[in-house]
Amino acid sequence: MTSQAPTPRRVLVAKPRGYCAGVDRAVQAVEKALERYGAPIYVRKQIVHNTHVVKTLEERGAVFVDETEEVPEDAIVVFSAHGVSPAVHHEAARRRLRTIDATCPLVTKVHNEARRFAAQDYDILLIGHEGHEEVEGTAGEAPERVRLVDGIDAVGTVQVKDPSRLVWLSQTTLSVDETTQTVSRLKERFPNLLDPPSDDICYATQNRQVAVKEIAARAQLVIVVGSSNSSNSKRLVEVALDHGADASHLVDDASFIKDEWLEGVTTVGLTSGASVPEELVAGVLAHLAARGFADVEEIESVHENVRFALPHELRKDLRVTTA
Repeated sequence: MTSQAPTPRRVLVAKPRGYCAGVDRAVQAVEKALERYGAPIYVRKQIVHNTHVVKTLEERGAVFVDETEEVPEDAIVVFSAHGVSPAVHHEAARRRLRTIDATCPLVTKVHNEARRFAAQDYDILLIGHEGHEEVEGTAGEAPERVRLVDGIDAVGTVQVKDPSRLVWLSQTTLSVDETTQTVSRLKERFPNLLDPPSDDICYATQNRQVAVKEIAARAQLVIVVGSSNSSNSKRLVEVALDHGADASHLVDDASFIKDEWLEGVTTVGLTSGASVPEELVAGVLAHLAARGFADVEEIESVHENVRFALPHELRKDLRVTTA
């Protein structure tokens, strides 16, 4: 009697994954500020939504605060990648803080759109999650004009001044599919609703969702590395479940993986949110390899090569240092 060979266990790793250009820029801004000015460097809110990144920067001398009023006068404060409202900029100026604005340029684009449409007397339907820092920053550009639409279920209750002068904008880290559905429902209710000049959901969010769709269709389990307060990471879990995975879990790092998730699984999909350093993905791969998932294949869906320059306040001082 011949014994049956064990079914090979493999990992499909999505590409692109992990750091996007905006996150890389923001993290580098804090690192370069610490090198140039020395600790402490204050950061309003988490620079990006990842607990590992925040802890690492804290160990190097970054001090994270919730509001600018917690920063000593004349100190340096970095604004996070998610952006801030004009009120935050004004408060920082009033307290004579030296600011480094690490807002992602793609978020800045949405801020500019909000100001422009508000100046043209439009009401702005902002699709996003209530309480998210990016939404608060964008809404702060035109608080009297912005109406938050937190998902499809909120479409029926949103109130506007003039249905003939409406435009929609969105948080940059949403599910592409869900946002499309929300916009369709909004247009059913408001036929004159204008689209923004270009898509607000960022390239990295879209690319990571495209990549996870491909691996989810071929894996029983998809593991997403990312923190629980990361909107784009949580969306990857949802997308994986919607596109074929039997199960999907969000983990901060390998220590969060439970062995029972792997029972009966032959193919694991692996990806990471846009604020996740690659070393955490490597840790998950090592964890899976120790449990028999040694066959690793990287699946590249979209080629990604976007880069953003450091914030101008920092570039200016770095040029002076190296001159």
